Amino acid sequence: MVRSSNEVHFLDTTFRDGSQSLWAMGIRYGMMEALAGDLDRAGFTHIELPANAIFFKKMVRDLREDPWDTMRMLARTITRTPTTCMGGVGGNLNGFGTPTAPVLGELFAEKLAEIGVMNRAQLMANTADQTIRQFPTAVPRARELGLTVALAVCYTISPRHTDEHFAETTRRCAALKPDVIYIKDAGGLLTVDRIRTLLPVVMREAGDIPVELHSHCTTGLAPLVYLEALQLGVKTLHCGVPPLADGSAQPSVLTTARNARTLGFTPTVDEELLASVSTRLREFAVRDGMPLGVPLAHDANHYRHQIPGGVISNLRHQLAGIGLGDRLDDVLEECVTIREELGYPIMITPYSQYVATQAAINVASGRRYDVVVDELVRFAQGAYGEDSGYTWMDQELRDRFLALPRAAELAEAARHTPAEVTLDDVRQTIGAPGISDEELILRAIMQGTAEIDAMRAAGPPRTYNSGDLPLRTLIDRLGETSRVRYVQVARGDTTMELRSRKEAAS
Repeated sequence: MVRSSNEVHFLDTTFRDGSQSLWAMGIRYGMMEALAGDLDRAGFTHIELPANAIFFKKMVRDLREDPWDTMRMLARTITRTPTTCMGGVGGNLNGFGTPTAPVLGELFAEKLAEIGVMNRAQLMANTADQTIRQFPTAVPRARELGLTVALAVCYTISPRHTDEHFAETTRRCAALKPDVIYIKDAGGLLTVDRIRTLLPVVMREAGDIPVELHSHCTTGLAPLVYLEALQLGVKTLHCGVPPLADGSAQPSVLTTARNARTLGFTPTVDEELLASVSTRLREFAVRDGMPLGVPLAHDANHYRHQIPGGVISNLRHQLAGIGLGDRLDDVLEECVTIREELGYPIMITPYSQYVATQAAINVASGRRYDVVVDELVRFAQGAYGEDSGYTWMDQELRDRFLALPRAAELAEAARHTPAEVTLDDVRQTIGAPGISDEELILRAIMQGTAEIDAMRAAGPPRTYNSGDLPLRTLIDRLGETSRVRYVQVARGDTTMELRSRKEAAS
């Protein structure tokens, strides 16, 4: 397909990043079921789906919904637009605690691709360790599964994250010949001035590989950054449908499309249909008492802690749950100190979660590092690669972590690398030898069966219905089934009847 030079294309983030950034991953099966068909018809290049381990855990533990049922529903409903997923191939299914065997991550990716909810794998380049050690195997494996590949150059601000750093990261990504390279600004840190200097560097090193832009509205600047990126040559922007847009999520597709048109670009999405989706999603949110994403005022303090919106959303939710809802600012301030002490790891998954968790523990206990999460001990041991930050880490703090009794236990566990574990080994450890692949993966993610049993005991997911279903959508859906012979719509004294051609001729 040849694209017009002034067209602007959109990747939808509503169900995944919108929900993660604003609802602590709280979007429900019924909401997605009610809206997915129209998102599929709206003209997006891709629809990002919540098909990764962290969402699976949320669905089971808090929503009491079967994530595999959710995946199959989305695959049935989204048939025109390619789907995309964060996480890629062979990743760890347990972000906190003992890492799972790579063979489980590969099996997870295989099942997602088989079901049809991952047509594109999105892999994040947080460190050189990933681009050098992980990507050279993950990218070919994704190709074997029939997936396209998008590699993310993750943006942050620190004394060591310079233009040359981002140029080198882009060069490593481009050498693997992905279908797309995209700038991932999880912290919403980009400014108009910075995108003018960063984007030319990334596009130069990407060569003929298309470059997309993914940012968050956390500092209030992303909508302006997106418009500047269009004028610098970016053709595809990652956006969400309100109310799962703005706030700490991506810019609104409706606002961005309107502003792009003002600048002379041609949006390629159905804005009327998306306005209807937005109306219905807002209705669902109000009904369930969920937050509505709204544009934020500029927050200069965000440039200090750099914690992404999705992590802040979860942090706020968790602090409220333990009676510390009023201590969020204190926790974020502690994040600033911890990040500096750790040598400026990039504040994106998983490091942002590790830093935020440790900050919450420090604030809640009133004593810094009285309790240390395993992940930071492993960080000090260099488990996440040389340029994760540990070589720049405060030496006294590193020595303190490495002197902990837990450090010796983790070092011993690391010597028994999970790379040597087979699926048969996992089946023997996690569950009965005869369980299905899907059940095996679920037990690995949930670290047991208790929460899975509770999820199944909760019954079927709730349904969501709305009266704002456009007539054109109704007609589209009727045209896709042969089971409905006719529909009659009446309002007052006016009646309209829709029949199939075959039915009308009989």
